[in-house]
Amino acid sequence: MKPGKKIITLDEFTIEQTRLFSKATGGLSTLLRDIGLASKVINEKVNKAGLVDIIGAQGTENVQGEQQMKLDVYADDIMIRVLKTSVDCAGIASEENDDFIAYEDEYSCNAKYVVLFDPLDGSSNIDVNASIGTIFSIYRRVSPVGTPVVEADFLQSGRKLMAAGYVIYGSSTMMVYGTKLGVNGFTLDSSIGEFCLSHKDMQVPKDGKIYSVNQGNTAKYEQGLKDYLTYCMEDNEDKKALTHRYIGSMVADMHRTLIKGGIFFYPADRNNATGKLRLQYECNPMAFLAEMAGGKSSDGEKSILDIEPTELHQRVPVFIGSENMMDKALSFIS
Repeated sequence: MKPGKKIITLDEFTIEQTRLFSKATGGLSTLLRDIGLASKVINEKVNKAGLVDIIGAQGTENVQGEQQMKLDVYADDIMIRVLKTSVDCAGIASEENDDFIAYEDEYSCNAKYVVLFDPLDGSSNIDVNASIGTIFSIYRRVSPVGTPVVEADFLQSGRKLMAAGYVIYGSSTMMVYGTKLGVNGFTLDSSIGEFCLSHKDMQVPKDGKIYSVNQGNTAKYEQGLKDYLTYCMEDNEDKKALTHRYIGSMVADMHRTLIKGGIFFYPADRNNATGKLRLQYECNPMAFLAEMAGGKSSDGEKSILDIEPTELHQRVPVFIGSENMMDKALSFIS
């Protein structure tokens, strides 16, 4: 940060944004602050994971049948507990839990928002110290205020998102969130314990040089997608071969894509006919960020944000990235 540059904290920024709307109650700002608080606690444990007994497998599986890491369970518990004490959260749904959780105290029943999250995306990377993150979405509830939330509150399309974002625990800890006003990034300043505005009005470049996919699954992909990968790897009259980067943490791969441009995709394949990533916990929030920053998203046929969810843990194929790269990819697979 340049000397003399005014520091704008996450709280200050969200309050300024709230003032743009005369009828805003500040509930969304409070939720973002609470998510920021939870992520600071998670960040502290992530940074000490090798020093305490919190790395490795928990010995249990989540609802998707995936091995839970100890930090998965810890991060999930922190998010649930912090949001339960928030006066603006009526309930949550987590990738790690079978069903949504309705907070039934008086304040929660009168809250307007619900939060969905993946508490620790990319947790298979924990033991090797690669970047991981927390992904979150905020919806305005559709059930009557004053009553406990119901499943319909969590089964809304991405077009109805009020806000979405992620926290990446990497070489620095950053929180990136977007609303329909735009996408902004905040870096955690450990000296004051605050997220401070560092990436204002983030925009996905129209084009990029990086494609991000688990290329080890190529043999399982449909022919159109195989042809697109061949296009990515070959020089031709229009371009040089693209660079392949794949971390295996959607937060890390998408963070790079938002900043540098490129395309990230996790398509359906022979073993996963409906894709592997979760619509409500991963794909919708990331697609929302990309589209609010000038990028594009698709399941191969339509925008991710136009998919009407039918279940909490629904999986979909996903393509997200720079506009021109998305158009080229879709021309191969459509």
